Amino acid sequence: MGSFSIWHWLIVLAIIMLVFGTKKLRTFGADLGGAVQGFKQGVKEASSDEIDDAAGAASTENGMLIEGVVTRKTKAAATR
Repeated sequence: MGSFSIWHWLIVLAIIMLVFGTKKLRTFGADLGGAVQGFKQGVKEASSDEIDDAAGAASTENGMLIEGVVTRKTKAAATR
């Protein structure tokens, strides 16, 4: 009684497909995938901003202040 078998999950899936339909489930999956992708991109940008802030703090400690906007980052420089 504590665990469900594969048949229980197949029945639940069939009921969900009957209630919502495949088109709504497909759009829900696409929306969920887009949200996850946006979240990953936001986390990546936040971590790169923290790295940039740390590098900026180190350059001001040496008496140098570098200002600018990064418009494009490439992986070619990182692989060398």
